[in-house]
Amino acid sequence: MHTTNNKTITILMLLFLALNITSCGTHTHSSGAVSGKKVPPGQAKKISGSKSAKPYAPGQQKKR
Repeated sequence: MHTTNNKTITILMLLFLALNITSCGTHTHSSGAVSGKKVPPGQAKKISGSKSAKPYAPGQQKKR
């Protein structure tokens, strides 16, 4: 009877541990930007270090 009790406790502890490990998850959130939205031309200029935002503005691109 004593060994059955130990096995039950061991199984319960392993089940508890497995549930705790699988329930852990991380969620990432973008910092204020709406997902799927492009970066504004001025911000793209700042990130790249360029002197002009013109290459990043879609209305300023030459049609080919």
